[in-house]
Amino acid sequence: MAESSKNNIAKTVKKLREKAGLSQEKLARLADVSNNTLINIEAGKQDNPTIDTLKKVAKALSVPIEDLIN
Repeated sequence: MAESSKNNIAKTVKKLREKAGLSQEKLARLADVSNNTLINIEAGKQDNPTIDTLKKVAKALSVPIEDLIN
């Protein structure tokens, strides 16, 4: 995944999570992903988050997946 794509996803997930008033731990639980996975996604360290992981995060945030990857 391109560096700018990772950074865009990281910023978007963090922004949407904060807007929803959720902690990283709470969002990770809602999305059924590990807390470390979510932390790494937000930090831009997740080299290649799977589409399944992104779908889970998007669903937990009640947004279409396109909102995370655009």
